[in-house]
Amino acid sequence: MRLFGKKARWTEDAVTDAVRNLEIPESELFEFAKSDPDLAEKTGFSRYSYWGSTLSVFFKNKGTVALLLALVILVAFTFIQPLLPGQYEATRIINHPITGLQLSNIQPSLSSVVITAPAGTELVITPWENGQWAAVSNVISTIRARSEFTVTGFMGDWVEASFNGQTGFVRNDFTTNLKLPDEPEAVPYPSRANFPVKLHLSPQDLTNRGDELFVKKDSLKIRGDGITAQLAVEADLRILPTEAPFLFGTNIAGQDLWSMVWSGTRTSLFIGFVVALVEAAAGIFVGVVWGYIRRLDRIMTEIYNVIDNIPTTIVLILVAYIMRPGISTLIFAMSITGWVSMARFIRNQIVIIRDRDYNLASRCLGTGTLRIITRNLLPYLVSVIMLRMALAIPGAIGSEVFITYIGLGLPVSVPSLGNLITVGRKLVSTSQSYQLIFPTIVLSIVTVSFYIIGNAFADSADPKNHV
Repeated sequence: MRLFGKKARWTEDAVTDAVRNLEIPESELFEFAKSDPDLAEKTGFSRYSYWGSTLSVFFKNKGTVALLLALVILVAFTFIQPLLPGQYEATRIINHPITGLQLSNIQPSLSSVVITAPAGTELVITPWENGQWAAVSNVISTIRARSEFTVTGFMGDWVEASFNGQTGFVRNDFTTNLKLPDEPEAVPYPSRANFPVKLHLSPQDLTNRGDELFVKKDSLKIRGDGITAQLAVEADLRILPTEAPFLFGTNIAGQDLWSMVWSGTRTSLFIGFVVALVEAAAGIFVGVVWGYIRRLDRIMTEIYNVIDNIPTTIVLILVAYIMRPGISTLIFAMSITGWVSMARFIRNQIVIIRDRDYNLASRCLGTGTLRIITRNLLPYLVSVIMLRMALAIPGAIGSEVFITYIGLGLPVSVPSLGNLITVGRKLVSTSQSYQLIFPTIVLSIVTVSFYIIGNAFADSADPKNHV
């Protein structure tokens, strides 16, 4: 070792003397090595692709892929639905064209057909201007309560009656409460009803309500009086002059629940996506800066403690109460504190990995802070960021439902899942419970799908699961 050290010193002295004897400036003996940030950490060639491996692992899970496809179809349909033919406007109150009454609480149906009448059915035409549709019923007139009429025939559930020179048929059930003798077959005799009754053209109540129905004009043989007609063929009598059905029924205001649900889903999804993006952008930025720059840790921790000690529910209620109700108010109220939990989570992950060997090596190689954050830290956190964002969307929708439930959410004129569920919960024990069932089903599908897909993508994005 001593001999080696002496030879090294002799060699160094000889080189120094040689350089001095050449009388060459020292600046010409050396040149700066070129530095390329893209090659600074490159040690070899690899075909590995982070995102390629992530997608490869994700698409191997067939169940999750099927659920993702279903969710994509559902979300896409919410935007396509208004463009489909035969759709009602979400906020439109649908009235009967003849009576002007709201079509309230109509049960869900796959068709707008109320009854299919056989050929030869006698009908009364109601004056109404329309190109291809005719408004019809088999009601000749309405007999007021306690007005006397003459029964000319008894047929059990129906009686033949004569009133003011008109002959027709009156239903015989508890809704009319007809006053009949002990031997009702012994006609004729006078009678009356405790309630208003309809005098029908034939012993058949087409609608069970007496409202006019609508049929294509080319199905009718109109008689010379222009008032009565006969069906030339078997024809569908519809509740409205349209073939568009009420798939989810109507609500108490006469609005189409099908259109309301999809319009509400669009509103809630928009709120959820915007809130998730705001929380992610603010939370990731603050969390990375908080975790990587050590001197900011103390002050950022104190700010976090102050904000986190304010209950989120109180903030939501106060902001929604103070500001004007609307979509922007809800987004602001949810975003004002939502980013805090994301920032804390990102900060904790950054603290765990910021001093690992590959980050120390990057700093030693002169790699900039921004490049270390974007190339070393954030890819490691993609899995947890995607999971948090996937959970933030149904979380925001749930918050919207809660705020609306307590009366501080969106106005009733703006369809949303929160508004629909708030109205539907009051009808859960009635025949209109469908007004709660349909929006709840859509909300459940969206919430569960985002949760499962978010977890699956988080696992796929974890480099530990890559081959």
